[in-house]
Formats: sequence, structure tokens, C-alpha cells
Amino acid sequence: MEEIARVYADALFGAAQEAERLDEVHEQLDAFADAMNESHDMRVFFFSPYFSSAEKKEALKQIVSDAEPTFQNFLELLADKHRMPAIFAIRRRFDELWAEARKRLEVTVTSAVGLDPKVVEEVGKEVERQTERDIDLETEVDPEILEGSSCGWATWSSTRACATSWKD
Repeated sequence: MEEIARVYADALFGAAQEAERLDEVHEQLDAFADAMNESHDMRVFFFSPYFSSAEKKEALKQIVSDAEPTFQNFLELLADKHRMPAIFAIRRRFDELWAEARKRLEVTVTSAVGLDPKVVEEVGKEVERQTERDIDLETEVDPEILEGSSCGWATWSSTRACATSWKD
């Protein structure tokens, strides 16, 4: 399923980028995947082999009637090829491609106690400087942490680098 999702996500990304609608498609894919995740009936309908591709495509026209045409065509293709169950993996891959294209990075700062917002802001600025990317910064409190803090992004974390940024 992951390989199928990669192929479809890469194709959607390329089409959205070519149409200069990358952000719109990203938002619409997120909204559609969220709706699919939240609605059992929607998943049953779109994932079931008992409903025809034509029925699914007709339902899509009603559900996403105001969607960006590239995205609407993409959803119809998924329905036609019986690939709708890959939508969540497609979303994950598309999110990765979008973040890379937009030079975005998700960062989580975890500390044993709540941090002063100024400290969090300083950490965020330092991560942006070191990675040369814009970041989406979140904070977490985990009293189980030794050393008092940790910081991570993507598949790499730097407890020491982040901890020394605000250690007294």
C-alpha cells in the first residue's frame, strides 16, 4: 500500500505544483482525509467493493463539488482505480513533499516543566537558524524526562543542543 500511495501522492504533488495550486490541494487533501477518518459511513462507502466506481465518482462530485479541479480529478481517479483505501498513506506522503517544497519542519520541544514562552521562541529561532527552514513549533511537558528537556525534528533529535540553549 505504501508504494501505491507514494506513486499517487507524487503524481498529485506534481500536478498540483504544475497547476500552481499546491497549497489549495494540500488543504483540500487534509480536509478530505480528515472527513474520511471521522466518518465510518464514508470509509465503508468509498472502501467497499460493493459500490461501483461510477457511484463513488458521483458521490465525490457532490461531496467536493467546489474542490480544486486537480484534486477533484485525483479523487475520481482513486475511485475509478479502487485506490481510495490508500488515501491516508497518500496524505502522509503528500504532506512530506509539501513540507519539503515549502521548507517547513515540524519541531517538538519537550520539557519536564512548562517553559517560558520567550525560551520556546528562542529555541524555535535557533532551530530555524540551524536547519535553514521555517518551523511549526509545538511544546510538550513530560515530567519523566531526565536532564529537563529534549528537542526533536524529523528523525533526528538533539537533547543536548536544545537543553544547553536554556540551561542555567
